[in-house]
Amino acid sequence: MHENYDLEQLMELVEKRQFRRLREELAQMNEVDIAEFLDELEVEQEILVFRLLPKELAAAVFTYLEDSEDQEKLIGALSDKELREVLDELYLDDTVDIIEDMPANVVSRILRNTDASTRSQINQLLNYPKDSAGSIMTTEFVFLHPDATVEQSFARIRKVGLDKETVYTCYVTKNRILLGVVTVKRMLLSAYETRIGDIMETNVLSVNTHEDKEDVAQMFSRYDLSALPVVDGENRLVGIITFDDAMDVIEEETTEDFEKMAAILPSDKPYLKTGVFETWRSRIPWLMMLMLSATFTGIIITSFESALAACVVLTSFIPMLSGTGGNSGSQSSVAVIRALSLDEVEFSDVLAVVWKEVRVAILCGVCLGAANFVKMMVVDRWLMHNPEVTVPVALVVCLTLMLTVVCAKVVGCTLPMAAEKIGIDPAVMAAPFITTVVDALSLLIYFSIATCVLGI
Repeated sequence: MHENYDLEQLMELVEKRQFRRLREELAQMNEVDIAEFLDELEVEQEILVFRLLPKELAAAVFTYLEDSEDQEKLIGALSDKELREVLDELYLDDTVDIIEDMPANVVSRILRNTDASTRSQINQLLNYPKDSAGSIMTTEFVFLHPDATVEQSFARIRKVGLDKETVYTCYVTKNRILLGVVTVKRMLLSAYETRIGDIMETNVLSVNTHEDKEDVAQMFSRYDLSALPVVDGENRLVGIITFDDAMDVIEEETTEDFEKMAAILPSDKPYLKTGVFETWRSRIPWLMMLMLSATFTGIIITSFESALAACVVLTSFIPMLSGTGGNSGSQSSVAVIRALSLDEVEFSDVLAVVWKEVRVAILCGVCLGAANFVKMMVVDRWLMHNPEVTVPVALVVCLTLMLTVVCAKVVGCTLPMAAEKIGIDPAVMAAPFITTVVDALSLLIYFSIATCVLGI
């Protein structure tokens, strides 16, 4: 948060209706902080304060508002003239992002207040698949001709650059075909009479309009990019994706993965802006499925009732075995899901991954088993005076613990890889689902070893 951002002081100015002073304070603030401040206000106050902002600042603040409902209310409150002024200052990709979250009547009003050329470009971008590179690109970029001189190119940048999302990186095209890229730094360090074609970089990374936007976003961090050109099937330059849009995609995908890993259907609304029933709808399907799948655990326990009756003390160690198995599986799954998302591993590496996890599991299992054996003998048998905790019982629990950790880590690493192979999001195969599978496996192992060792 900005160091000059004093929420209480700003709220006081709003309450006392000291709008001249408030406008001066807002003019000194960062647009992100202003958007946060607007989010704290009532709707009527929010509209009033938004109208105090200069049009360039208002447009920037508008794109940082957290909730699309806030944007919708502001659009509804603004006159056509005010709305047109805000839209004129927005970059095209930001306008498209806003339109995608708006109801039809608001979309029609936004399109009505844009010029014919912009409206055509917006409709073109809206026609790309939601998860494609085309859906997040902007058509506002600087392109130069390879035969133009540096001096002519600077004149062009000065003429058109004000409305472009970035001018630092310029794209060299001929008949719209992408030939290369040149930076302003390279141009500044070259003589004015130098041809752009002589100083451009021809080894250009580009993506197709229909490429998955998550894969595109990963390219920014992998290759340390600030912008990435988007081409069609004939290598014609149709747009660029900038770093800020790539970061938005990464944040969106990370949030979605966390929600899936916690067995929640993804939501695009902030937590406090999501209604109780909407939250309930996102959680209940997974809880219902996991509850039904957990019935297998109950069936296993029921089928071994006679073994439990013969050695009741075994029951007290079931939670510890299930918990340790679930935690072990989650550790492996999180590591593998991250590796998959960063393209560090793929399905063909499954044997190498399993072999690594098995070795890690053996080391972990031996340590946990040895520590648990000492704990059972010292704490359960000696300090708690429980004669039922004998050496054979401790041996059963510790062997089960070691085998459960091995099974859990194998399940935790293979399920996400198998999920990606068949086209399911690996995050779906995370903590809750893996825990349910491991619970059933740990009980089968437990009672099988108990039957063999204790003869029950």
